Amino acid sequence: MANDKVSIIVFSGDLDKALAAFNIATGAAASGMDVTMFFTFWGINMLKKTGPRKGARTLLGRMFDLFMPKGPDKLPLSKMNMGGMGSVMMRYQMAKKKVQPLGEFISMAKELGVKIVACTMSMEVMEIPPEDLNHVDEFAGVAAFLEEASKSKITLFI
Repeated sequence: MANDKVSIIVFSGDLDKALAAFNIATGAAASGMDVTMFFTFWGINMLKKTGPRKGARTLLGRMFDLFMPKGPDKLPLSKMNMGGMGSVMMRYQMAKKKVQPLGEFISMAKELGVKIVACTMSMEVMEIPPEDLNHVDEFAGVAAFLEEASKSKITLFI
């Protein structure tokens, strides 16, 4: 039987989708639900540290790191990104309308007890060492997420 739980797979590395995922996660947590967010593939980039990182071991891994966004402040929009201008305009509009930036959503989620899980397979494929990530409560594979999701009332893929 499903409990008052929400499980969210965060697959996208786009700003608008990340905002949606954290808006849902914080809303659910604030209303008393247990929330687990499983970050995989492009979604894991928003958890990257913005400062110095250990980095990848191989040339291909370093290329992934070079071309992938580093942290929540560097994510592009999924539509109308316009070479980065779209995300700049979105962040400006959010600030103007007093909507918190993604980094603050992540911090709020942590304060509300949202569990953040980083996908170990994605980390291995893209050569992201654990120490290069922020806010992670657990490093796990898909089986751990599926176990969590099987106990959830709501499971989302964003």
